[in-house]
Amino acid sequence: MHQFSILVIDDEPENFDVIEALLHNRGYQLHYASGGKEAIASLDAFQPDAILLDVMMPEIDGIEVCKRIKAMPQWQAVPIIMVTALTAKEDLSRCLQAGADDFVSKPVNGLELRARVQSMLRIKQQYDQLQTSLERQAILEAEKLELLEDRNTELERQVEERTVMLIHNALYDALTDLPNRKLLMERLECAIIQANQTENYTFAVLFLDLDGFKMINDSLGHLVGDRLLIDIAQTIQTKINETDLASRYLASRLGGDEFVILLEDIADIQDALRIAERLFEEFQTPFKLNEREIFITTSIGIVLGTPDYTRASDLLRDADIAMYRAKAQGRNSYKIFDAEMHTQAVNRLTLETDLRKALEREEFVVYYQPIVDIVGDRLIGFEALVRWQHPTRGFVSPAEFIPAAEENGSIVPLDSWMFEKACQQMAIWKSKYPSHFPLKISINLSAQDLRKASFIEDIDRIQSETGLEGSAIALEITESMLIENIKKTIDLLTQLKERKIQISIDDFGTGYSSLNYLHRFPADNLKIDYSFVSQMQQGNRNYQVVSTIIALSNHLGLDVVAEGIETPQQLQWLQQLGCEFGQGYLFSKPLSVKEIETLFLCEAPKKLCQPHGSNSP
Repeated sequence: MHQFSILVIDDEPENFDVIEALLHNRGYQLHYASGGKEAIASLDAFQPDAILLDVMMPEIDGIEVCKRIKAMPQWQAVPIIMVTALTAKEDLSRCLQAGADDFVSKPVNGLELRARVQSMLRIKQQYDQLQTSLERQAILEAEKLELLEDRNTELERQVEERTVMLIHNALYDALTDLPNRKLLMERLECAIIQANQTENYTFAVLFLDLDGFKMINDSLGHLVGDRLLIDIAQTIQTKINETDLASRYLASRLGGDEFVILLEDIADIQDALRIAERLFEEFQTPFKLNEREIFITTSIGIVLGTPDYTRASDLLRDADIAMYRAKAQGRNSYKIFDAEMHTQAVNRLTLETDLRKALEREEFVVYYQPIVDIVGDRLIGFEALVRWQHPTRGFVSPAEFIPAAEENGSIVPLDSWMFEKACQQMAIWKSKYPSHFPLKISINLSAQDLRKASFIEDIDRIQSETGLEGSAIALEITESMLIENIKKTIDLLTQLKERKIQISIDDFGTGYSSLNYLHRFPADNLKIDYSFVSQMQQGNRNYQVVSTIIALSNHLGLDVVAEGIETPQQLQWLQQLGCEFGQGYLFSKPLSVKEIETLFLCEAPKKLCQPHGSNSP
């Protein structure tokens, strides 16, 4: 059994005796350091699982020691409990900003100390177990990736040597060493000329754009993003080199996360499609950067070169249109350009224009999907989901208009409208069907909502107008939103908690590093992403990840909501793993107000762990 190691840092030796006495017979291995420099120097020797750190110390105070320890990657996950007599809000805030995970007040109370140490050690243990579970998936790829990294190192050395050449600097991308836009345009012009002069000469252009690359840059930093671009560039070249479908090719970086491939002397469009499919297959394997696995997909637009083209810019324009068409229809796919796509591009502009007017025209409606206590077999609330009833197109899929709303900024007024409508409806239901209450309404937020200056003020106003208490509201934020601006996010969530509003972390398990900060966020619920639930099989990776997340949530005192429950078998597994709540088509699809009242509210509360309504989308 693992014996936990605890490092006690204090400049007063008599305090060591106090800690020793209070933690006696707990099975901990205690180490002591009388100052910050000594403590930092002894980290590798002691390998602490937790640190008890005095705030007031000479030379280097506890806050500075905390900063320095948290700045070292290998010790970031080790919980630090500040031992302090300071109780002022600004002092505690400084400790949090330095990276502290918890506090113990002086004089030290034995019960409090033991409880906080045990809690932090459990969180650390669960975090380590989850990391081990995820890293185990990469073991089979370790040797291959190590060889690839060795090759990358050699290629980078060669790149540095060649960059001294002025012509190379002018024609090649400095980051990836792929040909840049200038060289690409020259080769495209040559291909167009040859197509007009040579019979049976066929070429194609593939326009690649990475899906969700901005989120990687925002969450992990531009250095990691740049490294990922380098690896992707090399992957593209490697996969094309492995084929003999084109006698000549040019793989280039257009800029940002956009890549363009020119294939010359191909037999027909099928050669281009085969290369696109091989790239998709390669992207199924995660990229490994600094011991971190990163999954990313790409959308590809394809144009077949014909004598009708006379300018390289027209080829790129049409390939770009086809790429955006692929992205709009689900990403991780390709589309071949045709004349209809010009019309579709115009339609996208029309959609964005209509979207801006849809709110004032009252074209949006709110649907509600039940959330169920799968242990107690009862309804506990609903998730509010927006639907757009377009005057000429009928219902427009959220998958089509939500990304457009995010891009043009109309998501903020739309979310505000959603919040107000959902609160109004819950207040009506509470008055009309009191026997079913208390119930909660879950409402999704966008990252742009958190950046709005009047965010809290608007929530206060809507609560006041509807009379709906905060305890009946849960706001859902995605895991990736947590780490965009940690301090500001914590401040906002704390203000929401003061209003008794619950916080749900949506799509949990799909983020990157929020586990390092999870115990610091004032959250109430974790929503396990439907992608894990839908692919659960007993003993497989998704099953293990779900199990670990539920165990971690229990130790953090958070409730768990599983999304996308569609089969009785999934429900049974989740119940066995200790998941408390769930939603999905097994219980009900999202329904209109009238349908919710008819099926769930007009009658006495009924058992819900049986399918209700249609299972079709």
